[in-house]
Amino acid sequence: MAKLLTRRLATSFDQFPVSVAKGKRVVAVWGNGDYGRLGLGSLNSQWEPKCLNESSFGGQSVKEIACGGAHTLFLSENGNLYATGLNDFGQLGISENQSYTTEPLEVSGLKDIVKISAGYHHSSAITADGELYVWGKNANGQLGLGKKAPTIVPVPRKVEYLQGVTIRTTSLGFEHSIAATDNGEVLSWGSGASGRLGHGYAPGFWGFLKNSSEYRPRLIKSLEGVKIKDVAAGMLHSACIDDNGSVYVFGEKAMDKLGFSQAKNTPRPSMISELPQSSQVACGGYHTCVLSSWGELYTFGSNENGCLGIGRTDVAHSPERVEGPFLRHSVHKVSCGWKHTAAISGGNIYMWGWGGSLGTFKEDGLSSGGQLGQGSEFDSFEPAMVKFHRSVKALYISCGFNHTGAILEYA
Repeated sequence: MAKLLTRRLATSFDQFPVSVAKGKRVVAVWGNGDYGRLGLGSLNSQWEPKCLNESSFGGQSVKEIACGGAHTLFLSENGNLYATGLNDFGQLGISENQSYTTEPLEVSGLKDIVKISAGYHHSSAITADGELYVWGKNANGQLGLGKKAPTIVPVPRKVEYLQGVTIRTTSLGFEHSIAATDNGEVLSWGSGASGRLGHGYAPGFWGFLKNSSEYRPRLIKSLEGVKIKDVAAGMLHSACIDDNGSVYVFGEKAMDKLGFSQAKNTPRPSMISELPQSSQVACGGYHTCVLSSWGELYTFGSNENGCLGIGRTDVAHSPERVEGPFLRHSVHKVSCGWKHTAAISGGNIYMWGWGGSLGTFKEDGLSSGGQLGQGSEFDSFEPAMVKFHRSVKALYISCGFNHTGAILEYA
């Protein structure tokens, strides 16, 4: 068993092209390999980055990656979409007859895609015209297709309730979705438990809600008149940023996860006054990351396995700046997985948080972790640089439940 583990680790960089023209882009993946979510043609996990072959995407470069629960989406430069991994709820968009795939397959029926998002069991794509297409699990209305829609949608369907509305960006969580329009309105739908949709649901008698789900996109009324530019959906909470750089959060256990101390849930968007002017927000399982307009990174919420990157594991009730390498170089991209986090700074990728296992190989005596790309399953409480052993610059990063994907450019 130890010999097998050594073999898998030793060949991690063999797939990286050695002689490549400057500016050439490649896709690298690492972490849990269950159900083929890495797209490498096997179920093997990777503790260090491994490059996907360009032929996987029809010879096209990839410009965006979205890592979900146990599946991954890839958007090519020509607007085509590819998917790999688990398909138990149709989240790959390829059909419902294939339970998983170990290599990227093209998602048919879509064209001119400009932006993608992957939730735990559902997926979405935005076209150049601002139309939103969705597929996957729909048990709580997270696809926004109406109450009569099936609970599993295995191929992309247009959200007809958004006819005439131009969608700018989306983010998919565990069982909910959130989107911002081109004029800054923000909509949410799916499971509203814990207040994650921001519509102000409050528990009734005995603390229970009859049904808090929204089966079609609904405008968040308390943010009317506020122009939203970025949105993020986590496991049971959500966040957004307005044009002035103010950050709003809503959802589960604010006392422990979101930085407040008076209530367990925040069912309506609440502004976090402690943060500076911000440009980007990302939500993990129970933690949140915010990037300031000047490239400073702040984190708060649950800190299991050190996912906040502040050198310890206790809860951060208020935003704290992540320092270390980010004192030398500003951060320009951040992504959150369930309990791990990644950021791009100075052309490098830094990762921290949960590096351990949960998956198939655990039964075989092998770790299925590796999502930090450090060659081990150990957690990291502070940012640690991912080494690629090639002269590359990181352009894009995405964290899934326990795997990670990146787009790199040869320098």
